[in-house]
Amino acid sequence: MSERRTSLLATLALLAMTACWGSTFFLIKDLLDRVPTLDFLGVRFLLAGAVMLLLAPRAIARLSPEVRRRALVLGALYGVAQILQTAGLAHTPASVSGFITGLYVVATPLFAAVVLRTRINVATWGAVVLATAGLGVLTLDGFSIGYGEAITLVAALLYATHIVGLGAWSRPADALGMSILQVLVIAVICMVAALVGGEPGIVLPDRAADWASLVYMALFAGAAALLAQTWAQSHLPPTRSAIIMSMEPVFAAFFAVALGGEGVTGRMLFGGLMVLGAMLVVELVPRRHVEGEVTHLAV
Repeated sequence: MSERRTSLLATLALLAMTACWGSTFFLIKDLLDRVPTLDFLGVRFLLAGAVMLLLAPRAIARLSPEVRRRALVLGALYGVAQILQTAGLAHTPASVSGFITGLYVVATPLFAAVVLRTRINVATWGAVVLATAGLGVLTLDGFSIGYGEAITLVAALLYATHIVGLGAWSRPADALGMSILQVLVIAVICMVAALVGGEPGIVLPDRAADWASLVYMALFAGAAALLAQTWAQSHLPPTRSAIIMSMEPVFAAFFAVALGGEGVTGRMLFGGLMVLGAMLVVELVPRRHVEGEVTHLAV
């Protein structure tokens, strides 16, 4: 397969992943009225990991010890970010949380430049600024800085580190095993947080519709999405991946209108077009080979 075609498929995989994530927002909002957040996250990722293990029981065993160690680190980064983002959401408006979480778009090229020693061209930096501004227009309705905002920012930085780490460490042959191990680590972290910080025991859904939502989010927005991200980032530079992934709130707004009954606003359209424009910039503007290329690091 040609490099150009592989890059296109990786981009489409990331877009499909962000669309899947975006489709879960109104489902999660409804489900969390009846199931505690950490319990939901723990069960979601545990179910995802269990199904992945059943389908590919030897995938983790085929990983080298070094790759397994990297997957553990990446899973821990993502799991802790999930906990911090959830904790921050309890102390800050959802719109502000969404914007601050989206700041991984800014942090990713900075981390990539420092850790991977990549050079980011002017067009890509312009796309970063455009995506960030678009996220602000799409999500923000007032802004203040406090405890919730601070820990949400830490979550965003961890997400950026995860994106950079995947760009440096993931390889197509290891994608399945790394994805399974990451999902299991995330599940363990969320389960421990639920047991330590929540009510005794794990609260499970008691409605068939809630279980259907949970299974969808576990298998498609959990297992399949992380597999798609791990594989795609073995072919795409981290900054480009982060800008493509900033389409998540755009898809969330689309599904909220199409399936959640929300109305279309001018801000929604304008902010969404800005983020879409940023993605098109990194996809269509020519890039020199050395700029933003994936660098595989050893640890």
